Amino acid sequence: MPDVLVIGSGGAGLAAAIAACDAGASVVIATKLGVASCNTAKAQGGIQAAVGSDDDVATHFADVMRSSHDTADAVLARRLVEEGPATIAWLASLGVTFTRESDGSLRRARCGGATRQRLLQVGDRTGLAIASALREAVALRDGIVVLDHAPLVALASDGAALIERNGEQVLIEAGAIVLAAGGRCKRAAEETGELSTNGDGATGEVAALAVAAGCAERDHDSLQRHPTGAAWPAGLAGYAVPETTRAYGALLRNAAGEQFVDELAPRDVVAEAITRECAEGRGLTTPAGRPAVHLDCRPVAAADAEISFPYMLKRYRKAGIDPLTEPILVYPVLHYQNGGLIIDEDGRTSVPGIWAAGEITGGVHGRNRMMGNSLLDVCVFGRRAGAAAAATR
Repeated sequence: MPDVLVIGSGGAGLAAAIAACDAGASVVIATKLGVASCNTAKAQGGIQAAVGSDDDVATHFADVMRSSHDTADAVLARRLVEEGPATIAWLASLGVTFTRESDGSLRRARCGGATRQRLLQVGDRTGLAIASALREAVALRDGIVVLDHAPLVALASDGAALIERNGEQVLIEAGAIVLAAGGRCKRAAEETGELSTNGDGATGEVAALAVAAGCAERDHDSLQRHPTGAAWPAGLAGYAVPETTRAYGALLRNAAGEQFVDELAPRDVVAEAITRECAEGRGLTTPAGRPAVHLDCRPVAAADAEISFPYMLKRYRKAGIDPLTEPILVYPVLHYQNGGLIIDEDGRTSVPGIWAAGEITGGVHGRNRMMGNSLLDVCVFGRRAGAAAAATR
């Protein structure tokens, strides 16, 4: 049996497995779908870290707390931002090539809720670049075994886990378990009839099994909506239009062409403003009958657009729409689970032998996450949970 069992193959699970293996532990990763199926790879906008000369971790921390409306766990939020610069260096060592300016410096943007330009990008496929680098790092380590299509079906309070693979149930009694199975926004969207940016694996059953095994949780009701989900055309419905569009000058406008919100306010503020604008009759309606407002990307310099959100441009242009010449229709979509399992700064849950990291946890972001902090979260707390779990062997 392995020293450490990791449930989930997104950024947090991969980072945990790497850290545990590098600490000398034998590791098994069990993932419900294919190993490449995760929301980390779908994250587009970027990753935040205080690496600029005009920035520091104290400012990043203050931005996190303010954006969370002081609901974030200060210990976790401080740990998140303190390890930001080192995390960027670690990712670069694994081969993540962040977008740079012509002078070689890291290209940075200011995103919603931030007071500094600290968002680092790999175009608008940052999550994919990070997930790919982490998967490659896992593949290079002999001490990690990956079991795909192996969902967790039961979790005991003593840390024993039952997974199902090839039609059979297998009991794994690892020395420690790291839960990194993400959130439940896909299932929540199906229940409410909303659109979601999440993949099919985001159904939340691992968190439910953990709570049943005794793990404490917080903010279970807090789900975040991405303010600018594509509302039209139908083929793009639910796609998260990157927040970097607004970082580089895109404007939100109602049916009258009026701006109605600070485009770089915290996500919940922007999402609520869009919802209110439509509810009070100042929005638009898509050909499919859904509410929407306009995201006007025409103020964005073409050079910035081609560097910072080329994938978004490609998708819309393939659908016959050029966002740099005509406004696009957007509306908030379910995107991220803010609440989750309670952890300490090393990822320990309230049940001995069980750690957790990433979107399945609560407290790091409070009840409103800043854009760009989720990719930092999975790396920082995935690594910390993996190392702490390995130390118990």
